[in-house]
Amino acid sequence: MIYDIAVSSIFLHLLLFVSFQYSSSSSSSSTFTSGSSLSVEKPEDVLVSPNGAFAAGFYVIGENAYVFAIWFTQPPQSSPSSNNVVWIANRDQPVNGKRSSLSLLRTGTLILSDAGKRNIWSSETTSSWPTRLTLNDNGNLVLFEFHSQDTKNILWQSFDFPTDTLLPGQQLKNDTQLVASRSDTNHSSGFYKLFFDDSNVLRLLYHRLDVSDAYWPAPWMLSFEAGRSTHNINRVAVLDSLGKFLSTDNYNFTTSDYDTSTQRRLKIDPDGNLRVYSLKQNDSINQWYVSWQAIPDSCHVHGICGVNSFCQYDASKGGKYCSCLPGYRAKNHSDWSYGCEPKFEFTCDQNFLKLPNVEFYGNDYIYKLNISYKNCKDLCVYDCECKAFQYTFGEDVGRFRCYIKRILANGHNSPSFRGTTYLRLPKSNQDSFFLEEEESAHDIGDICFVKLEGDSRNGISFVKFLLWFSVAVGVVEVLFISIIWCSLIRPKKNSDATQQVYNFLSPFRFRKFTYSELKQATKGFKEEIGRGASGIVYKGVLSDQRVVAVKKLNGNNNGGKHEEGEFMAEMSIIGRLNHMNLIEMWGYCAEGKQRLLMYEYMEKGSLAENLKSNTLDWTKRYNIALGTARVLAYLHEECLEWILHCDIKPQNILLDSNYQPKVADFGLSKLRNRNEQNTQSFSMIRGTRGYMAPEWVFNHPITSKVDVYSYGMVVLEMITGRSPMTMKIHSDYDDDDDQEGHNVRLVTWVREKKNNTTSSSWRSWVEQIIDPGMGSECEAGEMQKIETLASVALKCVEEDKNRRPTMSQVVEVLLSHEDYASS
Repeated sequence: MIYDIAVSSIFLHLLLFVSFQYSSSSSSSSTFTSGSSLSVEKPEDVLVSPNGAFAAGFYVIGENAYVFAIWFTQPPQSSPSSNNVVWIANRDQPVNGKRSSLSLLRTGTLILSDAGKRNIWSSETTSSWPTRLTLNDNGNLVLFEFHSQDTKNILWQSFDFPTDTLLPGQQLKNDTQLVASRSDTNHSSGFYKLFFDDSNVLRLLYHRLDVSDAYWPAPWMLSFEAGRSTHNINRVAVLDSLGKFLSTDNYNFTTSDYDTSTQRRLKIDPDGNLRVYSLKQNDSINQWYVSWQAIPDSCHVHGICGVNSFCQYDASKGGKYCSCLPGYRAKNHSDWSYGCEPKFEFTCDQNFLKLPNVEFYGNDYIYKLNISYKNCKDLCVYDCECKAFQYTFGEDVGRFRCYIKRILANGHNSPSFRGTTYLRLPKSNQDSFFLEEEESAHDIGDICFVKLEGDSRNGISFVKFLLWFSVAVGVVEVLFISIIWCSLIRPKKNSDATQQVYNFLSPFRFRKFTYSELKQATKGFKEEIGRGASGIVYKGVLSDQRVVAVKKLNGNNNGGKHEEGEFMAEMSIIGRLNHMNLIEMWGYCAEGKQRLLMYEYMEKGSLAENLKSNTLDWTKRYNIALGTARVLAYLHEECLEWILHCDIKPQNILLDSNYQPKVADFGLSKLRNRNEQNTQSFSMIRGTRGYMAPEWVFNHPITSKVDVYSYGMVVLEMITGRSPMTMKIHSDYDDDDDQEGHNVRLVTWVREKKNNTTSSSWRSWVEQIIDPGMGSECEAGEMQKIETLASVALKCVEEDKNRRPTMSQVVEVLLSHEDYASS
């Protein structure tokens, strides 16, 4: 009760502070002069940049705890875990909420005092000239000295002392670094750093008193293998306002929304990943989204789960989370960086528990190449300090590798790791350890969830959350078993049981809506914004003024099994995925025979509509192709399950207000176990004529290469402006009406143009195929982009699926071209 009152007090105090702060900010100045001060007790004492984008002042981080910070004013702050803060003066020494102040002395010194008793931070500057502190439009807080009306010198600026964020135009140099916060709600210095190392290479480092471990670029790669240069004189990295990042070690990239005007920030997050956040602003929503990140899988960040534990991904459990090894328990349930400790005494009389696909990177006590499993095991058996051994086949060297581990750190469980860890446990009760760990998902004593990405929920007790979560899971399991049992013994009630399954198994991130609610939101399904084989999509507005897209599935009047399958496929697949280029589902309706899905509304409509209206320039088309490739690579290679979309076409690629692509319509998707990727167990042909791979027609085994083929056809349509559904080149093809005839026409036409062009006129074949509506005049950089896209597309539509690239290879080619074009 005391805890709840304290949390409520903090939250109420915060709301009052924020509301007062922003209600008063309009009268705030961007400057104050020597002899002036800002008081923690006056919410109106805030500096606001002339453009209104940034504010500087005292920022509450806990009960009676404040820091002096700079933050974005949009979107409005709602909690201490807001992503808006970009700089903090005293991140490791909060000040009191009484009598604390920031003062600019007449000596030219900027001082932060705590409760009027001691100075905890200073600019360490002096000047005999008049001084002034100004918050600029770029978020830089600058202390000037004025020699005359037109002459001023910079004494100090916040851009020279970054915390965890780099703003556009702000340089990261050899004497500065970004240091992550301890957590989303604790802004003190954490364990992850971005800096230039002694080799002039930009690196990410996990650093604690007992360990210092670089993990990006990949530690097993030499600098030149990672594309980095060590022969640079200066050490400078900078992000520009359009989303391009340049570094003197030759590490360059562009964000997914490159060349759009918006607020941005490069931030090293508490989970050790480096990300660029862009601000999405429109009439209905203002929020930050990730437009680039350094490490695709955050489980590969070192130290994220502590020793004797490992990181893994499970969408049903909210994403990435940490687990103790069998036989171990967590040291600190609210902070997984402390890791886990054994629940047994180590002796030499022990056996080994097999943990497939679990890897602990680094800290190898012994490493042996080309060794048998028995010899590897014996090395651990005869070393009483050996906690585990790792045995894997090295595909790069064609031999087995053995790693003896005395320290189990940097653990992760991923299907991409093709090895096995053998954990040492006591012989006497090894089975009980394994069983305990299996049950520990419902036991707060052994497994906790750590939020690695996304929003945090402030003010909720961690242990209380897990306890209620465990109870809820138990109730769901009992109800599920009851429903299934009833459906088996009472088949006449099957429809009711199905309805109950929807009620109890809906994903936690979705809200269930009634049919009348969605009917009211869409004004009786009045405004149609899309139509496909699986249903009609209507525009709607919820009571909270969010604009949504409501998909009403066909077959609602007959409840057919096919439509029911599409509904369940879309619910189950989108519910477990999280990617910036995937459409986000907000709710659903399963009422009687009605089946409806509710999504975020995409302002720019579908790719098909934009191609038809010719609103996309070549840069937008290239970025759409890249974003779509990224999400398909995620579905094929980064999810625990193997997911095929099966219906990639322009109508299913939607565009937001920044023309960011989002793949939608998973009604025909197939979710498989990764060990069953080559399968013919598809009950029907899936996809849309013109975009379907030959495997569907000739009944060949279906793999992820069917999506690769469809992607290639979409890219060819983006380049040529010609749909494979209507493409006719010359009369020889007019009577060809086979299933793949349209595909063949377009692909053959493009290949003929390329093959009939001499090497001396490399641009001519591209110029002959590009969309006539785009004009024939293109800059050299644009023409290179188009040629890259066309070449990639032709490889994707090879008739032999084994000759097609994977989607991750497509992403690599497109990104490498971006790096080349920007250099």
